[in-house]
Amino acid sequence: MDFNLSLLNNSTRPFIIAEMSGNHNQSLERALKIVEAAAEMGAHALKIQTYTADTLTLDVDSPDFIINDMESLWKNKKLYDLYNEAYTPWEWHKPIFDRAKELGMIAFSTPFDETAVDFLEELDVPLYKIASFENTDLPLIKKVASTGKPMIVSTGMATLAELDELVRTAKEAGCKDLVLLKCTSTYPATPDNTNILTIAHMKQLFEDVQIGLSDHTMGIGVSVSSVALGATVIEKHFTLDRADGGVDAAFSMEPAEMKALVEETERAWLALGKVTYGPTVKEKKSLKFRRSIYVSKDIKAGEKFTTENIKIVRPGYGLQPKYFNQVLNKKARKDYIVGTPLKFEDL
Repeated sequence: MDFNLSLLNNSTRPFIIAEMSGNHNQSLERALKIVEAAAEMGAHALKIQTYTADTLTLDVDSPDFIINDMESLWKNKKLYDLYNEAYTPWEWHKPIFDRAKELGMIAFSTPFDETAVDFLEELDVPLYKIASFENTDLPLIKKVASTGKPMIVSTGMATLAELDELVRTAKEAGCKDLVLLKCTSTYPATPDNTNILTIAHMKQLFEDVQIGLSDHTMGIGVSVSSVALGATVIEKHFTLDRADGGVDAAFSMEPAEMKALVEETERAWLALGKVTYGPTVKEKKSLKFRRSIYVSKDIKAGEKFTTENIKIVRPGYGLQPKYFNQVLNKKARKDYIVGTPLKFEDL
């Protein structure tokens, strides 16, 4: 399936990616149900990850390979054991991709080494994702870029210099369509540590690159806000039910939340519109409900207009309120009944 990221821009609705990651809990049946739920909720793409514990790390017990952050969801876990628990068996990729395509979604993956890229090429994936922790792995970026397919890269932890090097490396190696996702690499992330104003700045710095958001916060507020700043792609981890557990469940969206994300990001995109002043076409019908100057008490010809017999009220068929003081103390040229709008020709 061909896919052209260059078609994405702020003139198209945000592209929503449901990231399965390890939420299959080592069940292909559950994985396929996640695919079906993502499609039903309106996600445009389904993404998985392609690695094994051996392609990510070493099976050793030294402190370097143990997660010692006491605030981590995976505290005290050995890296090898965590990745062994979370990985998606490679023989599942084709049935997962096939089901996603049947349901009208783009299906693709994140490779973590060159063997994964070769494997995904055999499955003819339409695009690739590079994870934040691999965004400085320039050999991997070159390998993926050399396929000529679109690339989405999360930018968690990357300095501006590293991003510049990443973009130049990808383009020089053959990538023509590139998306950078603003990302905070904490799990879950908090809104106050997300800094989505960076999205607008990235758009200025990388004019020929699409900018989006890889969102690890809870809820949809951060993602919806990012659309107003120019995000064209949004990625969120997705599961059937957080209560089912799993390595990523705690910061993953449930189906109803995914549906809300799709709907509200589209509303945010529609609301952007263009810079405009004055009444829109649809607002013109509302102009009549502005305030204007009306006769509030019967007036005989020759009487003066006073605050007792004219008033600024709705609707807007009379003189604009700014003329009120000019009208006061002028003499009426004819009789008026209450409810008559004053016009210029009356003065």
